[in-house]
Amino acid sequence: MNNIISKKSIFTAMLQDGPFAVGDLPPFAHPFSKEAKEWVRAIAGDSLMKTKYRAVRNQIFDFLSVSTFDEILTLIHGKELRQKNSSSAHRLLANMFGIRGDAHVVDRHLHDYARTADDVVSSLRAKVLAPYSSHIETTNEIETIHDPVALMLILFDERFHRKARFEAKRKLVLMNLAGSIDQRERETQIEEKFAGFLSFLNEFVWSPSLKIGDLELCYLHSKHSAEEFRCEDVKVLSEVEALAMSPAAGEKLTLIKRRRFNDQGREIPIYVTIRKKQPAAKVLKLLRKNEKNPATAVDDELGLMAVLNSISDVKRFLRHLTKSAVRADSFMTLEDISDTLTGGEYGGSSTGSSSKTPMLKFFARLGGMRVEFIIHTNHSYLNYMYQRDVAHDEYEVKRIFDTGVAEFLFPSDIYNLNMEKIRSTQLARFRKRIEEY
Repeated sequence: MNNIISKKSIFTAMLQDGPFAVGDLPPFAHPFSKEAKEWVRAIAGDSLMKTKYRAVRNQIFDFLSVSTFDEILTLIHGKELRQKNSSSAHRLLANMFGIRGDAHVVDRHLHDYARTADDVVSSLRAKVLAPYSSHIETTNEIETIHDPVALMLILFDERFHRKARFEAKRKLVLMNLAGSIDQRERETQIEEKFAGFLSFLNEFVWSPSLKIGDLELCYLHSKHSAEEFRCEDVKVLSEVEALAMSPAAGEKLTLIKRRRFNDQGREIPIYVTIRKKQPAAKVLKLLRKNEKNPATAVDDELGLMAVLNSISDVKRFLRHLTKSAVRADSFMTLEDISDTLTGGEYGGSSTGSSSKTPMLKFFARLGGMRVEFIIHTNHSYLNYMYQRDVAHDEYEVKRIFDTGVAEFLFPSDIYNLNMEKIRSTQLARFRKRIEEY
């Protein structure tokens, strides 16, 4: 399994079972000490690890403008020298990430990277690992720091507890990924493309009979099987009809807010959720993919999920979509098409995904953009939300644990958590919430 905590991990410096593990004391052991000899013995037969060690060591020295580990101690206790070297490090990072501007602009970007790194942990505390939020809370001193030099020095500062030093290293790694993502977004002008995509939908796709943002509230009343909690029947109810009823056991009442598009004079309702993947979500995806390059691992920056009443309405929407692109003076091509709405199984390659997930999935290329579309009928959408081993909430849990990301971010020897047990507990918790509420 090529996950992030395997021997094939490209994040070697983060692993707690390798030569870069954060121990009880900073890595300042005497060259002839017992600890140093054991460390050398551990990598003696691994030429690749030796090369990685030298690369990491040289990066640390270049970043801190020092040539030996002993000089790092001088930086820790010398405020003026630390400030001077910090300015140099910020300039190096600015040039690496292509940041143009003065020191204030660079600091703003670094602050954003630090906030994204904190958001990665916060997002897991808020949902997938919510019951364990207090266990994995970041040390206050680490959460408030956004200067990468200060974080680097904490790794070598014996005044800081082992957990705090690990979290400083983790934050540096996550900040580096956030920087790569920011550079990619600036190069690809993702903000401008997202605004352009919204304008295209409002001007050419949605019905002109409705004002922008005018949504029709309705509910999907569904009945589910006892075995798989698969949707067996679904009816669309108005808001008044839904408020007048209470779902029985095995039933769900799901709110959807629908727009409309006009196809050959017919107004067709459609529920749409438009997504621009946030930086923290992109960082997590890089970790799950065991990748550092967002250009190769994050191909769904712009996305749209749509839910329609029937297969025939899905076909009408696709036809309407391509015609709308032509009216917007752009040809539209559909790439990487996967259609399992009408039968068959989805061959999802992502760890934790289910082959039972029916959907129409493709990338639409238009107007200089490449947008991911996921199309559902009411029936397949409800299975995507609620069916056992298919539900998206369960998928979120599986992919965080099964890719090794949970153990990577919160190693058991530091946080004292049994991730395998937590995975089972959380899957059961989400399943209970899906079926009983």
